[in-house]
Amino acid sequence: MKINTLIIGSGAAGLAAAVQLEALGQHSIALFTEGLHCGTSINAGSDKQTYYKLSLSGKTTDSPDLMAEDFYQCGSMHGDLALVESALSALAFANLIRLGVQFPHDPYGRYVGYQTDHDRRGRASSCGPYTSRDMCLAMIRELQRREIPVFEGRVAISLLCAGTGDQKHCAGAVFINRDTGDLEYVFARNVIFAVGGPGALYADSVYPPGHTGAIGIALEAGARARSLPESQFGLASLKFRWNVSGSYMQVLPRFVSCDPSGGDEREFLQEYYSSDGALCDAIFLKGYQWPFSCSHLPGSSLIDLFVYRETRERKRKVFLDYRKNPQGFQWEQVGSECRQYLHNSNATGFTPLERLQQLNAPAITLYRDHGIDLATEMLEIAVCAQHNNGGLAGNIWYESENLPGLFPIGEVNGSHGITRPGGSALNAGQCGALRAAEYIVACSKEDALEFPELIGNFQNRWQERCQLPGDRDWKKGRKVLQRRMSDAGAFLREAALVTRALAESEEQWRISLQAGLGGLSVDERIETLRNEQLLVAQQAYLSAILKQIESGTGSRGGALTIDKPGITLHSKLPWHCQPENPEFRSQVLETEFRQGSFHSQWQPCRPLPDNAGWFENVWNNFRSGKIYQPPT
Repeated sequence: MKINTLIIGSGAAGLAAAVQLEALGQHSIALFTEGLHCGTSINAGSDKQTYYKLSLSGKTTDSPDLMAEDFYQCGSMHGDLALVESALSALAFANLIRLGVQFPHDPYGRYVGYQTDHDRRGRASSCGPYTSRDMCLAMIRELQRREIPVFEGRVAISLLCAGTGDQKHCAGAVFINRDTGDLEYVFARNVIFAVGGPGALYADSVYPPGHTGAIGIALEAGARARSLPESQFGLASLKFRWNVSGSYMQVLPRFVSCDPSGGDEREFLQEYYSSDGALCDAIFLKGYQWPFSCSHLPGSSLIDLFVYRETRERKRKVFLDYRKNPQGFQWEQVGSECRQYLHNSNATGFTPLERLQQLNAPAITLYRDHGIDLATEMLEIAVCAQHNNGGLAGNIWYESENLPGLFPIGEVNGSHGITRPGGSALNAGQCGALRAAEYIVACSKEDALEFPELIGNFQNRWQERCQLPGDRDWKKGRKVLQRRMSDAGAFLREAALVTRALAESEEQWRISLQAGLGGLSVDERIETLRNEQLLVAQQAYLSAILKQIESGTGSRGGALTIDKPGITLHSKLPWHCQPENPEFRSQVLETEFRQGSFHSQWQPCRPLPDNAGWFENVWNNFRSGKIYQPPT
């Protein structure tokens, strides 16, 4: 197949890119996906899944420049990307409303907002627990209305790259057809890479079980990455993977731990707090400050550490119990902020479950729909990987900085910095789709070129591997690499553990490449190749984490650097953490695969653009196409 633009992935970002391209007049496109209903966006959410956008109500002053400043102040984010994702925010949000996404507005048409984490202006909005699913369903309807070609059951296993050195560019991709087992080659002038985050990289993960991500195939092709160590972790349920943020915490459930067999039940948080009121206040704040963050230490993020210690060090199971109040619970002891919030929300029921019913009834229905009745059972939780703020490095048009023709959008694009306001990832994906589509239609609308030699080279390597016997037990290898990442590359990081994990990952990858694919079923081949791209990704992430630790950035964002001597976080916790070196907030860590291994280096953050532009000059540059040229 030969087309102008290939879209890989059908999450919120990939679907938006397909729809925007077709709307702008580029019809030579196709979307390849494992399934329209298989991505993270359509299978993930939280108590009240947030979409972060420019404020569209109230009297608080807001503008794209102010929003960009808030993004930029999070640290290690390029200023021009912060401005792009702010300037296009209202347009992307309005497009979703046009497609039928039911964001709430008042009788006067104001799309009201609320404050989310790392937010100062109440920019957040929500459709409820399934905001990103609602976005996907609306865009799938539009995709079908526009009759955009969709190829399901396709798994991307490699990018096709032509040229060498500075002339190297992305020319398409190779897929396995899950139904037939055949290889399919697609040549494209542009490849929109919307494969999501590294979903299968961690054992403790809230990504949907079927989502693995595919950043490894782009890293192996040489695409530069950015800010890989900056991940987000938070409390999530395990039986059904879901973030227990917001109202799940604000209604003050019990935190209970048990031994592996379910015995010896106890409310373990009691040992860490001086009073029942202080414990309840911390749980309440965990709802506002759900992701683990070094900026909330000491504070609500201590709860993540207490849960982690209980599950990983003490080998116990941790649950949320909504049937009873925490031990010693009394309204008079609860802080005024919590009491006022629940009173204003008419959520003052006797039990946590009653309060949750009053505050956010769909949050209860969501678990019931997945076979979990909060009225009769406790909810097992752990601290899980939730989002990667880093990813592939794209320019202001979301084209790869060093692999032209590749456009990473959505979570696989590393546009965020150390932290980000909750819900800004959904905004970033929509903005990236808009930008990539506009650039392609304006600057890269030629037909794709074919490179038959690329097919021949890949086919030869494929046949060689298929002649060698393969290992059918891909599940064992997957569990090994996932456990390694959760132990060494999650939110507690220690140089010695990361160094050992990196060496183990490199060895596992080397052994896997020496094995064949012969004798394996189609699914076994697919999952074996997935393990290999996950191992490539794991080496990139671990090497970047190690570079960050060795550079002396200290503890920041969603991760603690553990070392002695250091700061004691709590008298009853065994870890000492290194304080943050704020000088690195003005730098971005870049990572590339060169000569068989990954190399990382720090680059200064590009500043916020400070010139709003004179209208006549902007108009002339827009009409002439000068806006698409690299800034001088």
